[in-house]
Amino acid sequence: MSKKKPSAAYLAVKKTVWALFPKMKVEGWENLPEGAAVIVGNHAQMNGPIAAELYLGENRYTWCAGQMMTLKEVPAYAFQDFWSQKPKSVRWLYRLFSYLIAPLSVFIFTNANTIPVYHDARVLLTFRETLRKLRKGARIVIFPEHNVPRNNIVCEFQERFVDLAQMYYGMTHEALAFVPLYTTPTLKKMILGAPVLFDPERPIEEERSRICEELMRSITQIARGLPRHTVIPYANMPQKDYPCNLSE
Repeated sequence: MSKKKPSAAYLAVKKTVWALFPKMKVEGWENLPEGAAVIVGNHAQMNGPIAAELYLGENRYTWCAGQMMTLKEVPAYAFQDFWSQKPKSVRWLYRLFSYLIAPLSVFIFTNANTIPVYHDARVLLTFRETLRKLRKGARIVIFPEHNVPRNNIVCEFQERFVDLAQMYYGMTHEALAFVPLYTTPTLKKMILGAPVLFDPERPIEEERSRICEELMRSITQIARGLPRHTVIPYANMPQKDYPCNLSE
């Protein structure tokens, strides 16, 4: 299957977003291996995926919730994931907004360099397409946080994406690298950390935990090593509640 060609309308939208979105500087390119790799970052609400699309190169595919690419599924998913924590008095407005954005969501995410992610039997499609891209030397970007707090920088990671490495090793006998990424719109930076290599000699259950722990620890260390700044959290909370990178 050849790489899809985005529509002219999408390219116009992308150019507009690039003009409006804060200009980001990517640091740590030397930490990114040549060829196939998985970049794992903090979500920073929608800032992480947008910045990945704009600044992490063309031979890169971002995991995207399959619901955001299906017209009938966008409203429920978008409201629950983005706006369910809004004050009760205005939730009706965001519920309405979740329906209004559905066509735009499908248009953007089906034209961008994305791979739909599913959490049912269709997850096999996600892994199959991802492995196909990796074997062609592409980089995959994953934002695995879910709404379980860890510290003031990241939420806990969902671990199953690490299984990609076991499958990739079975096909290529190569150890896949997972590269941590901290995105801070406040400082207008995206920082790539030292890669974490998959160890095929260890049980996959141990590798899921080890790799996720090392990635979360690395992202936290990167964030805390930067000048004092406001962290854009995973949860869509009021801005007054956003944490600082230097305090728990």
